[in-house]
Amino acid sequence: MVTDGVVRDADGIRATGFPVVCAGTAAPASYNVFSDGDRDLPIAVGGVAVLPGDSILADGDGAVVIPAALVTEVVEAGEEQEKLEAWIQGEAGGGRALGGLYPPNQETLARYRAWQEGDAPID
Repeated sequence: MVTDGVVRDADGIRATGFPVVCAGTAAPASYNVFSDGDRDLPIAVGGVAVLPGDSILADGDGAVVIPAALVTEVVEAGEEQEKLEAWIQGEAGGGRALGGLYPPNQETLARYRAWQEGDAPID
């Protein structure tokens, strides 16, 4: 569940395995009846438009809306970024200085590309 409002018992809900991203928690019981409103209509959450077909990616740090037309591109870019950052962590763990490593400069990116292609690392 993603909401820019507050949620009662958010920790209890999360303990069931149901993920919750919310603006905060509220202790008082709600006397309102829950309604999911309507379906497949544009909405705004946190000032961001969410259109039918959009995807939402959320974790403990927050949530992002990915427009339907960009999902494939964003997923591919995200997977590549994860690979790069894992490689950078390995480099840092191996004793390489952080300067130019993160964010990666051109030399670091060249070494990463060589590593991806299986070529000998460029020092």
